[in-house]
Amino acid sequence: MDILLAFTSLTIFTLMLNIGVNHSLEQLTSLWHKPAVLLRALLAVLVLVPAVVIALLFIFELSPEVATGLALLAAAPGAPLMTKRSQMAAADHEYVSSLQLTLALLAIVVTPLILGVFYEMFALTTDRVSPIDVAWQIGSVTFLPVIVGLALQYFAPKLVAVIGKPLNVLANVLFLLLVIALIVVLAIAPELRANLLLGWSAIAAVLIMAMAAVTIGHLLGGPRLDQRAGLAVASLARNIGLALFIAGVSESSEGIIPTLLVYMLLGVSVQILYSVWIKRHVT
Repeated sequence: MDILLAFTSLTIFTLMLNIGVNHSLEQLTSLWHKPAVLLRALLAVLVLVPAVVIALLFIFELSPEVATGLALLAAAPGAPLMTKRSQMAAADHEYVSSLQLTLALLAIVVTPLILGVFYEMFALTTDRVSPIDVAWQIGSVTFLPVIVGLALQYFAPKLVAVIGKPLNVLANVLFLLLVIALIVVLAIAPELRANLLLGWSAIAAVLIMAMAAVTIGHLLGGPRLDQRAGLAVASLARNIGLALFIAGVSESSEGIIPTLLVYMLLGVSVQILYSVWIKRHVT
């Protein structure tokens, strides 16, 4: 498992470095110059998806661990793998890259605020997290490799011209290997599969959250289908790494992890179905 975690970290670093190397600063901040488009995206990811989770926690009788897992997912936007996952849905790559960096930046403030709402309304099993802790996790995972890539563009443009395409290929290969590795781990680890049996009510709540996130993103994505697809993926792809980091602050993290894994698996399943459907309309 430690090897898998290390490989996951390497893959995420490579993916984010690839974004920094192959995108200009203007591209990564392009949404900042489109306030209407940006506000719709933020409404979908930061307001409506957490609102759906709040409703689910009232409707379903869930264990404190499952409820906490869903709350952490609702409060953790800007998944590092979001840009790569969006390619499955033929989404606007520049739109998604800019949105991913924007969400990661806002998460430093937004994540503690959203969790604060959940703490006031429900009995969560994790301790409160500070903006400094969130900033440290997001900075090391997301912003450091992107900043390195942008710095290479500025100080070593000839090197970037050489490594740009190979780095993109490497990022794609590592992402594919990571997916295969996760499937293999689930196949050979019966104790892990057993932990994913959360019960029908919990599975239903997780599935509804994933389906609602995709629907919200698609409806608020605007007139362009490739941006609708991008926002659908962005709304669905919560930052599992950040959620795990927050869960690890307390001693009850082991009970929360199965919910995060189930969401990841069901979320990918929902996205695959959505990607097949949207591609028929985009292309």
